[in-house]
Amino acid sequence: MTTIDELYDQLISLDRQSYRSYKQIRGDYQGQGFWLSVDAVQGDPFAAPSRCHAVVAAKSARLPPALYATDARRLGLEDYLSRQFCRRSHSLSQSRGMGSSGRIEMAQPSQAALERTTVLIGENGDIEARFTVGLPAQGRRILGRQAAQMLCEDVPEILRTALCVEALDGEAVQAHVETVEDGEWLRSQLKIHHLVSFIPDGSTLARRSGIDERPLETSIPFQSPESLRVSFDLPNAGPISGLGIPEGITLIVGGGYHGKSTLLHAIEQGIYSHIPGDGREGVATLASAVKVRAEDGRSVAGVNLSPFINHLPLGQSTEQFSTPNASGSTSQAASILEALEAGSELLLIDEDTSATNFMIRDRRMQALIAKDHEPITPFVDKVRQLYDEKGVSTIIVMGGSGDYFEAADRVIAMEQFLPKDVTEKAKAIAQSYATDRLAEGGDCFGEVTARRLTLNTKPNPRGRDGQEKRARSKTRGLDTIVINKGEIDVSALEQLVEPGQLKAIAAALLMLRNEGLKGTVAEVLDRVETLVGQEDLDGLTAFPEGHLAQFRRQDLAAALNRWRSVGD
Repeated sequence: MTTIDELYDQLISLDRQSYRSYKQIRGDYQGQGFWLSVDAVQGDPFAAPSRCHAVVAAKSARLPPALYATDARRLGLEDYLSRQFCRRSHSLSQSRGMGSSGRIEMAQPSQAALERTTVLIGENGDIEARFTVGLPAQGRRILGRQAAQMLCEDVPEILRTALCVEALDGEAVQAHVETVEDGEWLRSQLKIHHLVSFIPDGSTLARRSGIDERPLETSIPFQSPESLRVSFDLPNAGPISGLGIPEGITLIVGGGYHGKSTLLHAIEQGIYSHIPGDGREGVATLASAVKVRAEDGRSVAGVNLSPFINHLPLGQSTEQFSTPNASGSTSQAASILEALEAGSELLLIDEDTSATNFMIRDRRMQALIAKDHEPITPFVDKVRQLYDEKGVSTIIVMGGSGDYFEAADRVIAMEQFLPKDVTEKAKAIAQSYATDRLAEGGDCFGEVTARRLTLNTKPNPRGRDGQEKRARSKTRGLDTIVINKGEIDVSALEQLVEPGQLKAIAAALLMLRNEGLKGTVAEVLDRVETLVGQEDLDGLTAFPEGHLAQFRRQDLAAALNRWRSVGD
């Protein structure tokens, strides 16, 4: 194997040559205690930066095996090392010419601890780091000395200071790993204790802004009501207490600006473990929880909407309903049924982002528009059946209607960002102020029909050699997946937190495009889950990539259901 010193000399010799001469450095290079691979070289300074990966040998990294002895601890350690690499690379990156020249970058992590392809710890303790390098240039000419410094001096320095135990803060590493392990353990305990979510006392739930997920320093510490307080004994942190939300139907009520949506946001993000200092470290929610909202204009393919929508004008059936332009109520109904199809055991709903006519139909409207002329059965008449028959719990933020009081198992009122158990009061009010509305849910919830979908995609264009070009995917932030030229709008999927998750979902959809949707939707999701379980996220791509992050089957299903190339 060529050495790092030889790479240094080669880069010096390339100084001032055409930028495409950088292609010569693709390959593997041995350093002291590590090896570096230049996997793909960019074609010009303004193209996507060059892909690299490096492996630090276990005897150089010297990470204690106890730090990655379990899956949860390995997750925490890989997350910590990814953050260290990002910090060190950011401090060493500098402007060296044009375009992205001089940048050494790794996919930036969020506040959540996710499985990623950025840093991977092997069974023997070797550490693999995947990153990109903007090879420096002036115009279209190579800056060889700057490139030599980047690859042969800066990269080894980052590896040494970010991935080797001698340069790490041992207490910080231990705390990070144990925090993530405790978070994963808490989530595993919820079903055992018949809970759907847990929010520890002392948590900081408010975020700095809608685009900044760091904790709001002036936030009021969370404190659970005594009647709903539960306790756990964490593997590392020991005893902890907080609000335990049992299975069933829970309403979160309260005045505006008192923290209802803030609490729901923390619950929806509790599907992930969070890093020390985030404020939500111990918040845990069932991993299958799905936040559901209205989405005017989304496509729907072959969904049996009859539990919620039936008796359409002109006799149109809703048992296999498709539309390229769903209304708010139709889209919300479809999203609930799609979530059930994907295996969700908990629905999260905020009235602020819901279709009013889907959520409630009061007595006055029932008197004006008879049920015979209203195809929509409101969620208030189905939410109890959903739990009793399907075992699916629901948490609803509701500030404008008390019609859900009868159906709710518990009611939590937020007052100045602190929760109070007002279940008895809400039930008493429901008895004192009867709504006199007629139940419209029928005798049972209805069928959740397994769908078999098809992909209506056009053949790929052919190249000059007459061969069909390979289909490609790309993403934009957390909002859009593009497969070939077809866009999938996923902006309503509020539980995605990193672009790497969307990139991994896009890779999975591209794989399904090439293989076809064989079997039911549930079987398709099972197939992808099995592949990722056996081969990790690398199983989704033709070659190892460093920008992928874990996603859930519910996230993949949601993207698949919003793909306009999908039909029934």
